[in-house]
Amino acid sequence: MGSCRSFWRGPWDLWLPGVWPNEQAALPAEQGAEMLCPAQGLETWRGAGLEQGSCELALKSLGNEGLFLFSSLDTNNDLYLSPEEFKPIAEKLTGVAPISDFEEEEMPDPGGETLSLVAKFQPLVMETMTKSKDGFLGISHVALSGLRNWTAPATPMSVMLARQFKAFLPPKNKLDLGDPWWIIPSELNIFTGYLSNNRFYPPPPKGKEIIIHRLLSMFHPRPFVKTRFAPQGAVACIQAISTFYYTIAFRIHAEFQLNEPPDFPFWFSPGQFTGHIILSKDSSHVREFKLFVPNNRSLNVDMEWLYGASESSNMEVDIGYLPQMELESTGPSIPSVIHDENGNVIDSRDPSGEPIQFVFEEITWQQEIPWEEAAQKLEVAMYPFKKVSYLPFTQAFERAKAEKKLVHSILLWGALDDQSCSGRTLRETVLESSPILALLNESFISSWSLVKELEELQTNRENEFYSKLADLHLEKYNFPVEMIICLPNGTVIHHINANYFLDITSMKPEDVESSIFSFSTNFEDPSTATYLQFLKEGLQRAKPYLQT
Repeated sequence: MGSCRSFWRGPWDLWLPGVWPNEQAALPAEQGAEMLCPAQGLETWRGAGLEQGSCELALKSLGNEGLFLFSSLDTNNDLYLSPEEFKPIAEKLTGVAPISDFEEEEMPDPGGETLSLVAKFQPLVMETMTKSKDGFLGISHVALSGLRNWTAPATPMSVMLARQFKAFLPPKNKLDLGDPWWIIPSELNIFTGYLSNNRFYPPPPKGKEIIIHRLLSMFHPRPFVKTRFAPQGAVACIQAISTFYYTIAFRIHAEFQLNEPPDFPFWFSPGQFTGHIILSKDSSHVREFKLFVPNNRSLNVDMEWLYGASESSNMEVDIGYLPQMELESTGPSIPSVIHDENGNVIDSRDPSGEPIQFVFEEITWQQEIPWEEAAQKLEVAMYPFKKVSYLPFTQAFERAKAEKKLVHSILLWGALDDQSCSGRTLRETVLESSPILALLNESFISSWSLVKELEELQTNRENEFYSKLADLHLEKYNFPVEMIICLPNGTVIHHINANYFLDITSMKPEDVESSIFSFSTNFEDPSTATYLQFLKEGLQRAKPYLQT
């Protein structure tokens, strides 16, 4: 008879309810220590050709929550739990987190210097979420429990070895100021799609991911070093160079899973983590370290949560403001063991009992670039569409007036150039294509704006012109993203909604009725061709105004 099997194959056997032990011998030996169980719910099982009776039996044996938990752990969707995938449960049961293979091989010298770090955290301002405007109607309290309960850093203070920060050092071919490199490369793009939402526990960090994971774990115990959406990873560049030190600027895209079973996943994605480290070239000494989520925008965190136990379940999306999330060193790294001139270990306190105070030499920087320039280099590495300068809203219109150009404006719910974004598809396709970049640089002044910020500008009567500009934009806005072309005085001469744009670019050319968005034969990519046509149409409509 058909059956669904679930057990741990090792020195002992663990059987879940409804499983037949005598079927153990039917499994191939090369499967090793694996837990076998159906994943992704009944739909996946039936799609794999299992009998309906078997699937119903599995559901009865494991229950909805059991199925959901298994699905969240089976990260590669191969219907098996490997020992690596089973680790989060093992850690929960034993309370012991095993040391990764990388850490065992690369354990730094325990006699090296140590760096003390302090975590500062202010929870999300719930009133900034758009769902809060209706009192979170229709949203269960359980769904937001992980968010509401996260009010302080998981580890307020931590001591790490200085050599663990070796991961921030540049490779030998990236020693020029501002030349970016990937600490953790991004593995996703518009073609690969995105990673599963239905997960609770991060995969074990490897290599250079380990230090990033440890740092972010000071905020919350479940950081995902690689985000579900592109661009993932961490990028860095040299900001300053001295004889013995580098200042390294960095940018990290990571997110947190705030819920655990039996609740459904809740993803918390800060727009970005950025910061800098002053590190000796041999990584033995850290002079300064700071990592933080920028809080200069009115909204800086994306949140997404599931209402069911599969990828096809309803997903709720919102955005909000996080006042503070930062790590900072309390001072330079200091020796964990102190030796006298003869090499003997001495006490770390002076005769009066006070800790020995270390005096550090002043660093003379031989080359350096401003922080803003370094940050811009990192931004372009993450987002190639930023090869075009996107000016703040009001500055864009002032520049357009001075240069007699049109304003290419994007109005959206979340930031276009960080992970709290509602314009992912747009920035990863047309906005970074060569023809679009060339035309925007040549003929437009570009800008993007948050709806919330233009709403605030609209009500600000201290500058009537800026208020009117915001008003003209908001008149044309429809959720989630509106692309707008307008004159320097704010008059909108052309606009298109992102959803409509995606709809027409997914159609066959012969099915597109409007000649305004007709496809050009010069480009194979319909999205690029259509957006190019949108920009050219705006230039054509503006000719009478720009010639006067």
